[in-house]
Amino acid sequence: MFATAIYSSARARRACSLMAALACAGVSLPGWAQSGEDGSQSATEVSRWALGLGAGSRQLPYAGVDRDNTAIPLLYFENRWVRVAGPNVELKLLHKAFTPTQAMTAGLRLKYEDEGYEAKDSPSLSGMEERKGGFWGGAVVTWRNPIAQLSAEWVADLSGNSKGQKLQLQADRRFAWNNFSLTPRVKAQWLDKKYVDYYFGVRAAEARSGRAAYVGQSAMAVEAGLRMDYTMNSKHSVFLDLSATQLPDEIKLSPIVDRSSSSRVAVGYMYRF
Repeated sequence: MFATAIYSSARARRACSLMAALACAGVSLPGWAQSGEDGSQSATEVSRWALGLGAGSRQLPYAGVDRDNTAIPLLYFENRWVRVAGPNVELKLLHKAFTPTQAMTAGLRLKYEDEGYEAKDSPSLSGMEERKGGFWGGAVVTWRNPIAQLSAEWVADLSGNSKGQKLQLQADRRFAWNNFSLTPRVKAQWLDKKYVDYYFGVRAAEARSGRAAYVGQSAMAVEAGLRMDYTMNSKHSVFLDLSATQLPDEIKLSPIVDRSSSSRVAVGYMYRF
């Protein structure tokens, strides 16, 4: 989903965070985009796009940082070969339909992720250098089948801020009853040492009384989420998306972290063309 308005720096950071949450690996796509018109999970054969409005809130694990809350316009587009969902752009290089209910796609993904912080975000971060978000790119494979949708994603930091890499494995399943659907998901994400050290480490020059130097190590984070969709008719739908991430010890032990988990909430309305 993509914000079409112009924001101040701080507001743009919050907006990109919401968009990233809404575009979460296919689960946060509109309910009608996750399956064929006949209810099967066949690959998208025609172009689909929608506009809407979303609002979201996230809680980062950094000490003293308040929740981010924002509202933004939303845009979604997908056809057989391309998917655009806000800061996520996926080029589907390989497409294979095995049956009407099974298909596999593989391709390249480019996305912007708003991560990190500024020293002014919290007194606990005073004296810390800014940790910036940036563009990530890599490969993604998705297998849609009657039991669940399985996906694997590997991305590297193209902006060169953290110079890190991430590997993500996700499983989700959509359950539909008339106009209402639920899509639970679970995700495991491996974060390499450079990523953890950049976003949660404390450099020697940043150490203070009560904030010791800290060198991050590679870690595995686990997320659980639930997407709820209600389709009013063929054009209008609303959704609610909830997620919580259990942080690994390699992040919780950082002196700039005071939480054991992070969370996101997003709600929105979509109009399908």
